[in-house]
Amino acid sequence: MNAPQSPSKPERPLRALSPTEIVTRLARHPGWRLNGDGADICIEKSYAFTSYGDTMAFVNAVAFIARRRDHHPELLVRPHSCVVRFNTHDVKGLSERDFDAATLVDALLDSDPAGNFRE
Repeated sequence: MNAPQSPSKPERPLRALSPTEIVTRLARHPGWRLNGDGADICIEKSYAFTSYGDTMAFVNAVAFIARRRDHHPELLVRPHSCVVRFNTHDVKGLSERDFDAATLVDALLDSDPAGNFRE
């Protein structure tokens, strides 16, 4: 069953960001860093957790966001950590979608009322 879609603002045209735009946006995303180059460039961040259960809950929450946004990260999952990597294959680089998705993933750590997902 598909989850209901919430209204969203109109999507900006998809384009590769310039190096200056990437550096500017990266400065607004603590803990995220550049990795790779050319078409393989991505932004990535490593998250640490105290339990395997918290790691998997985080991974599932990231997967939910990715599905809703139709923008899927590469995930490197270990028992007590997860590395999240975003890039936009369609533009062979980084786009605004990558940084928007990074903001949503970071918000997971601050929005859980039960106090889970602590880095």
